[in-house]
Amino acid sequence: MDFLTKTIRLIIEGLVTGSIYSLVALGYTMVYGIIELINFAHGDIFMMGTLVTLLLVTNVFHLSNASAMPLGNLLLMLVVSFLASTVICALLGVLIERVAYRPLRNAPRLAPLISAIGVSLALEDTAKAIIGPSAVTTPPLIPLVNYSWGPILLHNTDIIVLIVAVLLMVGLQWLVTSTRIGRAMRAVAQDREAAALMGVNVDQVIAFTFLVGAGIAGAGGFFFLLWSNDTSFNIGFELGLFAFTAAVLGGIGNLVGAMLGGLAIGLIRSLMALWPETPPFGLPHGGVSWQDAAVFAILILILVFRPTGLLGQQLAEKV
Repeated sequence: MDFLTKTIRLIIEGLVTGSIYSLVALGYTMVYGIIELINFAHGDIFMMGTLVTLLLVTNVFHLSNASAMPLGNLLLMLVVSFLASTVICALLGVLIERVAYRPLRNAPRLAPLISAIGVSLALEDTAKAIIGPSAVTTPPLIPLVNYSWGPILLHNTDIIVLIVAVLLMVGLQWLVTSTRIGRAMRAVAQDREAAALMGVNVDQVIAFTFLVGAGIAGAGGFFFLLWSNDTSFNIGFELGLFAFTAAVLGGIGNLVGAMLGGLAIGLIRSLMALWPETPPFGLPHGGVSWQDAAVFAILILILVFRPTGLLGQQLAEKV
């Protein structure tokens, strides 16, 4: 594979992984924008989405070879798995908000933070009890098809993930900016007490925010498994860390910023593979091993020189 072909392929992979980071980052930024809580369990909700999909395709549909499945059965498996991972994760998000966060809403800020860490560990241990401590690989959920145009190589899974991720992100932006519940969400984010005085049911709005954010994370889990064909009990911690970084990079509370931040981090991590294994001038060796360091180094620079992120924070101004 020549340098141009490799670069284009890495850009495509970076956009795909970045779009998944963006889907998870949207949940972080929505929750923080409304109740200023870092929901550390959000990455593990994404992990539960991959787990629900894994259990369905292996234990219910008994997937062994997608190419050998009748088209109707294959479509049924994909639709049921997508809906189940989205709905179950959405309900899980509402349950977590109701049980672990709502009772602590007026507590000191450290209390809900510790509760979030506890929920994260509980979800990880649950997944570990179900699938074990090692990574689990599934057969491809759909037959893999390659499309090649000169140096451009695309897989059908790349196209599916990119298109669906864009549709979900655009749909969420429309929901928040152009609907009645979206106006209520923005009102609660700006001033919770004033919104309640104006007749907004704050508890319902916050629960709906968790519902939507967790549902999108669950959908992201399904498409991640469709694209990568593997998961593990702790995959949500790593991916959630990058997604939260994306939310901060774009501007916490800013939906568009979370989307762009996720794509930026995906591209940065992917393109680090272009770093030569034996660089000149005594520079560090092995670009892939420096992926995470590059991401967080850029994040530190952004926070030092532009603390509000690339597009600026969208939080309530306390007076």
